[in-house]
Amino acid sequence: MQAFDYEALDTSGRPQKGMISADSARSARRELKRRGLAPLAVKETRQRTKNGAGTVATIRHSLGHKDRTLVTRQLATLVGAAAPIEQALNTIAGQADKDAVKHVLQSVRSDVLEGHRLADAMRRQPKAFSPLYVSMVAAGENAGSLPQVLERLADYMERTEAVRAKVQTALIYPACLAVVAVGVIIGLMTFVVPKVVQQFDTVGQTLPLLTRIMIAVSDFTAQWGLVLGLIFVAAAAAFIAALRKRPFRERVDRALLAVPFLGRMIRQMNAARFARTLGTLSASGVPIVSGLKAAEQTIENTVLQNAIGAIVADVTEGKGLSAAMRKTAVFPPMLVYMVAAGENSGTLADMLGKAASYMEAEFESVTNAALSLLEPAIIIVMGAVVATIVLAILMPILQLNALALG
Repeated sequence: MQAFDYEALDTSGRPQKGMISADSARSARRELKRRGLAPLAVKETRQRTKNGAGTVATIRHSLGHKDRTLVTRQLATLVGAAAPIEQALNTIAGQADKDAVKHVLQSVRSDVLEGHRLADAMRRQPKAFSPLYVSMVAAGENAGSLPQVLERLADYMERTEAVRAKVQTALIYPACLAVVAVGVIIGLMTFVVPKVVQQFDTVGQTLPLLTRIMIAVSDFTAQWGLVLGLIFVAAAAAFIAALRKRPFRERVDRALLAVPFLGRMIRQMNAARFARTLGTLSASGVPIVSGLKAAEQTIENTVLQNAIGAIVADVTEGKGLSAAMRKTAVFPPMLVYMVAAGENSGTLADMLGKAASYMEAEFESVTNAALSLLEPAIIIVMGAVVATIVLAILMPILQLNALALG
């Protein structure tokens, strides 16, 4: 089977675009006519992938987080207004500005028209829709509550995007400030200090200790700075490559969790993400074990991933979720308490959502406070370094003046 992009007219004369699987262009035209469409153009899609069943019409386009969030919100609105799935997908694709979004939605619509469920059609676009996304859509279809699930999914993605955008925005200024500070210091040590110090070579006096240290650092930077830079880049690349190996990644993640302030923030962020995901899935009717496995995919820290794997094993054996979480001793006590309260009252999804909201708010508050302290800290450190360089230059000048006056 091959993939073909088509343009056609429906029975009302409205233009339709999409993708269809067929053995040939002639077969594709014949299938379009069988569906009541008048084909205008049929051309083979260049990108195809293979699986165990042979060649299938799966376009491997990826969607950015913002694009996926917007598509989800639009789809939730249209499906909630009782629009058919294929019509909603076609409408959103027609309004999309990016070709990648159009191709993905047209591909999904084509699979839906061929009789596939929406979740199955999305599953064939792994770069556009994550397993967590597909699991929630499948749960909504199974429970007959797809509009409500899409609304929850859109809310979840918008909330996640908002938190990510706030952190990124808050990091922009300190990062730029740090880069400028390092650049200024390197420039002073490489170009300014050597030229100024040349003036003291013919004096014949012993230079102050601070000046001699500064000259040695400047010479070292000028001679070995490029080599050190290359070594740093190579070491960073080797470290990133080593992180792809699970045992090394686990050691690094365990070390990060042990850092007093940073470890708490990592634990808080991942716990909030875990609670938000599991709460959303539980509210959508996904079984708790399936929800735990899907939530595990949203966790970045491997130590916490292993903990969730242990929780899945305990819950599968019949143990309560809160007891299994307490056994791992890696999640915040407040989250464990909220989960226990939700299990006892039968409101687990609501309690998980409240816990996630609390931890997200606390994480945002602490992060903003830390970043607000980081900016003046960078300025103070930069000022101290520059002041030291200036003092190292002024001290021999003052020494010479004292000798001249004496």
